[in-house]
Amino acid sequence: MKKHTLTFKALPVLAIVLFVFFGFNKSRLTNASSYKCMIQMTNYTGEGAYVVISLLNPEGAYEKTLHVQGDDDEWYSDITEWWKFHGKVRSNIDAITGATISGGGRTISVIQIDDDKIDKGYKIRFESAVEDQAYYKNDVEFELTSESVKSKFEGNGFIRYVRIMPQ
Repeated sequence: MKKHTLTFKALPVLAIVLFVFFGFNKSRLTNASSYKCMIQMTNYTGEGAYVVISLLNPEGAYEKTLHVQGDDDEWYSDITEWWKFHGKVRSNIDAITGATISGGGRTISVIQIDDDKIDKGYKIRFESAVEDQAYYKNDVEFELTSESVKSKFEGNGFIRYVRIMPQ
């Protein structure tokens, strides 16, 4: 009888140990690569633009925020489609924010993309918004492929173009 009691007490501990071991090993197997991402803005006038770079899954839903240009969270709700995702999740984006980008300006940021997302139907979306002006949900959007991560894409709104390259 004591052997059975000991076995029932040890099973949950063994399950937790296995979960922690395999959970950590899975995260170690996921590799991410760094990419330089240059954003060149059009010559608009007005306040600095907020730009959000997001990873979209193959179904077109937001999966992860890769970078945010604009560190005043008071204006995040102006990026309406992203806000529907981020406003609910409220993930910590402090380490991936930078200053807004003025008209005609450019900025270079480094983004991390999991290698297992490339050539799997995922997309990168750049949304832009300027106070008292417009919001562009798909200012730049492209499929994440081995070729697109070293390419240039024209913008449809405040962004003139985006150039991305492996770091």
